[in-house]
Amino acid sequence: MQIYLPIAETSVNAFTLLGVGGGVGVLSGMFGVGGGFLITPLLFFIGVPPTVAVATGVNQVVASSISGVLAHLKRKTVDLPMGWVLLAGGLIGSIIGIWFFNLMSRLGQIDLIVQLSYVIFLGIIGAMMFNESLRALLRTRSGTAPRRKRHTHTWVHNLPLKMKFRASGLYISVFPPLLVGVGVGILAAIMGVGGGFILVPAMIYLLGMPTKVVIGTSLFQVTFVAAFTTMMHAITNQTVDVMLAVFLIIGGVIGAQIGTRVGLKLGAEQLRILLALLVLAVCGKIAFDLLWPPAELYSISVSGGV
Repeated sequence: MQIYLPIAETSVNAFTLLGVGGGVGVLSGMFGVGGGFLITPLLFFIGVPPTVAVATGVNQVVASSISGVLAHLKRKTVDLPMGWVLLAGGLIGSIIGIWFFNLMSRLGQIDLIVQLSYVIFLGIIGAMMFNESLRALLRTRSGTAPRRKRHTHTWVHNLPLKMKFRASGLYISVFPPLLVGVGVGILAAIMGVGGGFILVPAMIYLLGMPTKVVIGTSLFQVTFVAAFTTMMHAITNQTVDVMLAVFLIIGGVIGAQIGTRVGLKLGAEQLRILLALLVLAVCGKIAFDLLWPPAELYSISVSGGV
């Protein structure tokens, strides 16, 4: 069943869109990521222009994140004060990212910038995830317990304007989470991602938050930043395709609920390795498309010569 996407100016199979949204929603529920880092490149692959994929892909991130964060709020695994600080930074970052996105659009370089960003970030994140997951899997099979790192004070703990985050058991400056939020907001605007794949590791390793509240707090921030970014893209670029968004959202909401249940039953190490391989595969496909000459070459020339 083909449907016409008016903003993207292309026809796509409706079940393909539902499948893309549902698959990414499952990953959102299992890993606490909005899923934009996969849904946007997947939209590239089915023929949606990068500018429309970025602006519209964030809609699905909002839907799947809302679904996930509601589940975590019921379990009381969301650090709301930390979430509000991260959100403040995220909104600032989103405004900066939208400005850069518009600048690159005017220069005609936005498609290249978006795809290069995905190759770089997915390559780095996928390689790190695969390395860490493989080590954890080998430790589990050999029966050796991972070494526990002693909690030591770092530069993060010496910064001013400290604030108590009771759910996380932290007393740190607001600057590190604020700066993490700014970085995630910039990525959300340029790449059409929620930023969970950067936010979750930063919350664990940089801020020192306990794992039990990281996923819920991440989804809380991702929900609002993604919603704000979508609104800004709609106002400034008019590249949000509502028809495309509806199909992605329907699939995403259903998939997130399935993913939350599946994630509780399967082994964490195996899941992380599979996600890492998927991320690396998507990265490789985008890099291949950038480097391989297209089937039909076009050239632009001025008649009469200057």
